[in-house]
Amino acid sequence: MIPPSPASVPEASLPTADRSLFHIISPKQFSRPLLDELCELTTAARTLAKSRHGARALQMLLADKRAMLYFSQPSTRTFLSFNNACHILGIRTSEIRNASTSSEVKGETVEDSIRTFSSYVDVIIMRSWEQGLAERAAEHMNSIPRPVPIVNAGSGKDHHPTQALLDIYTLDRSFSDRGGIDGKTIGLMGDLLRGRTARSLAYLMKNYSDVRLVFIAPSGFEMQDDIKSHLDEHKVEWYDTDQLEEVLPDLDAVYVTRIQTEWDDPDSPVQVDYSKFQIGLEQVKSMRSDAAIMHPLPRGPELHPAVDADPRAMYWRQERNGMWMRVAALLKTFGVDDQFRSIYQDHNIG
Repeated sequence: MIPPSPASVPEASLPTADRSLFHIISPKQFSRPLLDELCELTTAARTLAKSRHGARALQMLLADKRAMLYFSQPSTRTFLSFNNACHILGIRTSEIRNASTSSEVKGETVEDSIRTFSSYVDVIIMRSWEQGLAERAAEHMNSIPRPVPIVNAGSGKDHHPTQALLDIYTLDRSFSDRGGIDGKTIGLMGDLLRGRTARSLAYLMKNYSDVRLVFIAPSGFEMQDDIKSHLDEHKVEWYDTDQLEEVLPDLDAVYVTRIQTEWDDPDSPVQVDYSKFQIGLEQVKSMRSDAAIMHPLPRGPELHPAVDADPRAMYWRQERNGMWMRVAALLKTFGVDDQFRSIYQDHNIG
């Protein structure tokens, strides 16, 4: 068993000293031992669930728990994967998918809404347009008598920590016969200015040795300086380019993202020449035979559907991995990972 590693969030975010996860707010929380442990738990959970007996055992682990899915920003994959991860573990779910259906339209503060939810549920999984809202919610939870975990399912243009976790898991599995993520060159392409998935994944790269990041973006959409400073601080090599064709042959993985048009000013939408920033059949010809092509989805013209049939296309596996990684994250958040391991061991022996 990998020993739990304390998260690097403020101590007030953790209810006890021996828990490695409570609130899941930022990719900055995760150490290499914790990432490795979550990957281990993810694989074990999906393996256990393949049998009816194992699936039933999983469903009993947290059958006494309830979750609120508080998604005030649209979502397909993150919402469905969290909802189904909860069901796999027996957690009953409630949902609010639009703030206009809650008392916020009557002037209720987010803090009061969150505290109300905490009266009825044991974890709050939230997605918001507002940057920093998950942090505020966690701080508020820490100040009340009965705090429940806050799980950030995407906050503004800032963080999407559980997406980064499933991306790490996908990369780790993709490189399982090549020594894992250490030593790899990974390209992050697209709207790196506003894309929280690429930002969150870049933050996690400090945990791996000799990784090289290539930021591939149109002018005006480059990765922000806070990420670059973080990488510099942790001695992670990176560089910027707008020449996709030149760097593709050197990449072990390319993480493709769309232009985040939802953040555009409706009166002056951003115009991008996608012909220079897309992966299609012509582009994959120049890639390594063992490279991984990833995308957090949804996609636009930056990734052609014809690439789906290529064995290097990992994004549909990546999507499914999300449900299982979120199962692992909930196991850690509720502190039942050791109990899960006992069940897994007994199931394998039996």
